[in-house]
Amino acid sequence: MSGLRCEIIDHCAIITIDNPPANTWTATSLQQLAEYVDTLEQDGSIYSLIITGAGTKFFSAGAELSLFADGNKGTATAMANAFGMAFERLSAFSGVSIAAINGYAMGGGLEVALACDIRVVEQHAQLALPEASVGLLPCAGGTQNLTALVGEGWAKRMILLGERVSAQQAVHIGLAESLVESGAAFHSAQVMAQMVERQSPASVRACKQLIQAGRTMPRSQALPLERELFVALFDTADQREGVSAFLEKRPANWLNS
Repeated sequence: MSGLRCEIIDHCAIITIDNPPANTWTATSLQQLAEYVDTLEQDGSIYSLIITGAGTKFFSAGAELSLFADGNKGTATAMANAFGMAFERLSAFSGVSIAAINGYAMGGGLEVALACDIRVVEQHAQLALPEASVGLLPCAGGTQNLTALVGEGWAKRMILLGERVSAQQAVHIGLAESLVESGAAFHSAQVMAQMVERQSPASVRACKQLIQAGRTMPRSQALPLERELFVALFDTADQREGVSAFLEKRPANWLNS
């Protein structure tokens, strides 16, 4: 068993982390996540991706610490690479990825949410990167993605001090974009996915590229790229469809081409 389930509803893929009792990650499930994203990327009808956890207590508690108990550097290298490959692939997904955080999101469980575009968190959830408390560090993008979202101060509080954040705090500091009642994260994520369907897939793809480029690319390069990608959209059928639909006062029929 990979510990993951994937289903498609309309233009949205839903990946559920299902590895009881805490929905932990394994090398197999990380490989499966990367493969799922690759497959979805090839399907032009998939515009969004929701990731959530099975059950009601855990979104994901990250990796099984027992994997690292013997201090084997080979195991550490293999798992670090597996986490990096899977979550970086998720971050590069050309559609919109939404984490429906329906419980504890710890370590690699929070890092998979950080690799998504948007995070919806249920009011009972707790979020943390506690790796330093067991002699490790967040190696799946946590130090970089958390800092990009919440700034250096809160990233240091969560990583260097091991401070756990409530759902309410997560929204307050910019770690999550939406706070919902317990049991409502998945539905809220589905509503967002339906909003994505109203947007041109080509436009979303270009905009996401530009937003994420801002983390590493100087503005002097990003601004010309913004204009370049704007003009490139005129090579797509969806640009013509979008403008025509607006002028004709009707919903657009996107072709993702």
